[in-house]
Amino acid sequence: MYRVQNITQAYTQAPWRKQLQWIGLFMLVLIILAMVAGIYLSVSAQASTAGREIQIMYSEMEEIRRNIEDMESQIAFLLSNSVMEKRAEELGFVQVASDEIFYIYVPGYVKPNQVELAEPPKSTLPEISTISPEYTQSLFDWLRERVFDPASPLIQEVEP
Repeated sequence: MYRVQNITQAYTQAPWRKQLQWIGLFMLVLIILAMVAGIYLSVSAQASTAGREIQIMYSEMEEIRRNIEDMESQIAFLLSNSVMEKRAEELGFVQVASDEIFYIYVPGYVKPNQVELAEPPKSTLPEISTISPEYTQSLFDWLRERVFDPASPLIQEVEP
């Protein structure tokens, strides 16, 4: 009996060791939670920064659109009938009566049947993806690419 008690006593831990183990486990969990919170804050800060930049770009786009519309309305005003008449009078043009107009016949002239209009303006901005490829790749694809098949990018580069 004495021998069993000595073996049991030898393998039991002191109370202060158990307390240190619990404190160490608690600190480990606390550090892991702090790391997760830090990563979360970092990602949130990057996302909010990107969101703010997008808002700024949209406001710049709206300002440019307003300027374009303002310039189009100025052009429409300058090309209006009343303004064009004033400009013509200032340049010395006079209004012609219908009996003063004469037409010249040009042999071989064929009047075009259809009016050819210009194509609508196309966007000069290049087509780019709004989402980076790093954010569209799943974890399993990344693992397969990096761990299970690391030579696949090298093989694709060699093929003609």
